[in-house]
Amino acid sequence: MKKIVSFLILISSLIFAIEAYTPPKGSVDRVAIMDALRAEVKHYHKIDIIFKVQYLKVKNGWAWIAALPMSRDGQSNYEDVTALLHNKKGAWIVEELVCTEAETPGCIDDPNFFKDLKKKYPQVPSEIFRK
Repeated sequence: MKKIVSFLILISSLIFAIEAYTPPKGSVDRVAIMDALRAEVKHYHKIDIIFKVQYLKVKNGWAWIAALPMSRDGQSNYEDVTALLHNKKGAWIVEELVCTEAETPGCIDDPNFFKDLKKKYPQVPSEIFRK
């Protein structure tokens, strides 16, 4: 089964390698990205959540996501999550959970944020970032 999933991820990555795309709900890539992000958030905050995706773009094995986490019953909302993920050997890995606090050095509002991120991850296609 793992080989089939890896193959499907590889095929979907090849199909969309030309331009950034948003994986549709229920697709192999989207499910894998959401599962990786959910596991990362649960690791740090010990909460089981679902996400309402505000923005998601994927290209060449990289993904950029902005999402609103909430409890599975929809009763509780949590701080927005923005992240950079990378597909390594068929598995999506969260490379960066992005600080989104306004006017905090090193956070997404910092004028040098994306320049610094590109220095750290030069292979990331700029097209995945929200304009």
